[in-house]
Amino acid sequence: MTQVISQSPLSQDDFAHLGQGAIAYVKAIRSDDVTRLFPQVSDIQPGLDLFLLLGANGVPIMLTDSKDAAVANAWEHQLQTVSLH
Repeated sequence: MTQVISQSPLSQDDFAHLGQGAIAYVKAIRSDDVTRLFPQVSDIQPGLDLFLLLGANGVPIMLTDSKDAAVANAWEHQLQTVSLH
């Protein structure tokens, strides 16, 4: 007989920290939406395609105009990257 051990589900806080320090997300973003995540950015040309590198908990790490630069930055900090669409 196989014994099944169930774990309690993750809390919202546990889920938010899952992968923290090990996983980062690369997400395409339009420059029009940048000020929502980076309020300190005041002058940015509208209509640009940019890329965000986000921590596993959704905290922005880097904003760049190149997906390769975002991935390289994650790699430099030993973060595994996944893309968000």
